[in-house]
Amino acid sequence: MKKVLIVGYIFPYHPGAGARIPGLAKYLPEFGWQPTILTTPIGEISNSPFGPRNDFRNSTRVIETYQYNPVEDMGLRVQKRFDLASKKSYNYVKHFFRLLYKLYLDLFHYPDREKGWKPFAFSTSNELLQGEDFNALISTSPPVISHLIAEELKIKHKIPWIADFPHLWSQDHAYPYSSLRRLIDRRLEVKTLSQADALVTISEPYAAKLGALHKGKPIYAITHGFDPVQMDISSHPSAGKFTITYTGSFRPRLREPWKLFEALQNLISQGTVEPNDVEVRFYGHQLNWVDREIEQYGLSGVVKQYGAVPMQVAWEKQRESQLLLIPKWEDPQEQGAYSMKIFEYLAARRPILAVGGHHDVVNELLDETKAGICAPSIGDIENALRELYREYKSKGEIAYNGDIEKINKYSHREMARRFSEVLNTLVRDV
Repeated sequence: MKKVLIVGYIFPYHPGAGARIPGLAKYLPEFGWQPTILTTPIGEISNSPFGPRNDFRNSTRVIETYQYNPVEDMGLRVQKRFDLASKKSYNYVKHFFRLLYKLYLDLFHYPDREKGWKPFAFSTSNELLQGEDFNALISTSPPVISHLIAEELKIKHKIPWIADFPHLWSQDHAYPYSSLRRLIDRRLEVKTLSQADALVTISEPYAAKLGALHKGKPIYAITHGFDPVQMDISSHPSAGKFTITYTGSFRPRLREPWKLFEALQNLISQGTVEPNDVEVRFYGHQLNWVDREIEQYGLSGVVKQYGAVPMQVAWEKQRESQLLLIPKWEDPQEQGAYSMKIFEYLAARRPILAVGGHHDVVNELLDETKAGICAPSIGDIENALRELYREYKSKGEIAYNGDIEKINKYSHREMARRFSEVLNTLVRDV
């Protein structure tokens, strides 16, 4: 079996972890590639969706290296203060603190805030590549320090290298630094990735952006996915109420619930929807400004924030719901962003309602899989809820019409298979 070293700062037990590396670690061996994961030391997190830490280690080799960050991340704490404040106060102070925050990031977080991991990660991985025969290397971000580590390994060991971008680098839609810093990062990105043998990202629009910056470089769009074992969890929606559930986070001006609130308020005031029949549940970081909007729209008896819950609980809440909510990005320039949540929802096998935003990859995904609908405007949301509520009242639940064969294309197993094809191409070309 061929061996691949995966350099990734964020692994399953990190609170902000995605499912890219765990999916590759679990399913690449089925396609002839044995992964070794180089990551940071993270304490035990009991609610990890990937099972107990030692269970994961029994099947995957994980090497943790020391990290050192001499700079206290005051900026992130300030950002959390913004999120907990009202949107009005956020608007009053945002310009001043944004400048301050970006200056802080520009000065102290170059090339990124995890730069203290690089010397330890490079030293460990360098010894690993000197002592063992690895056939290929994958680095994944964020943070981009993973790619800088991989660049040095590539230069020294002449090993085929895939740079994976679940989030883009200087082209990211949520780029946190200043315009000047973006120019500097773009030059660093081009220099660093000139050494990569292939680039991977999560969508065709993102691949097009990378292609415009890294001309002539092989670029592949491989989406995120869900673990196939999630499909084995039973799905039994409760007939008690017309339940709409979101198990994620909101962001002011970019991903907000107000369009849903206005549509619900209109339907209730028209007498189309009985408020006692409806329950909207948010599971994620509890935000004061969201509570204020709930009150402003008169929906305190209908909508409730329950705070963050373990992933297993979130999965249960998804499966007992009539509808699963996705608030889309409101930026019209952002057409390539998938929420990780939508892949969980595919596994939950409950109808998805994507609200707000513009036509993007989420529209295409839901059209292909028949797993839900997109409702960009308030009127569209009202029409969708009116029809779905009518079905719920007449039948006791909303039918799920997802195409399971199409949905299975978005599993971790399929993601790993496609990565293995890229790896095989690079190794064959060496």
